[in-house]
Amino acid sequence: MTDDTDQEVDHDSGADVGHDLEAERTTAPMSEYSARSVAVGFLVLVLGALIAFGIPLATLAA
Repeated sequence: MTDDTDQEVDHDSGADVGHDLEAERTTAPMSEYSARSVAVGFLVLVLGALIAFGIPLATLAA
């Protein structure tokens, strides 16, 4: 019977592809973002709210 804990370490895994393994780890809230990114996000929020609430309200009023 084989023991699952005795696996060979594959240093060329898919998780390593495209990542700088020497760089310090950061998470999304810690990442820098620009005022343009905030503006685009707010625009997406407004358009999504208009679609989610505006279209159903418009069909009820008609």
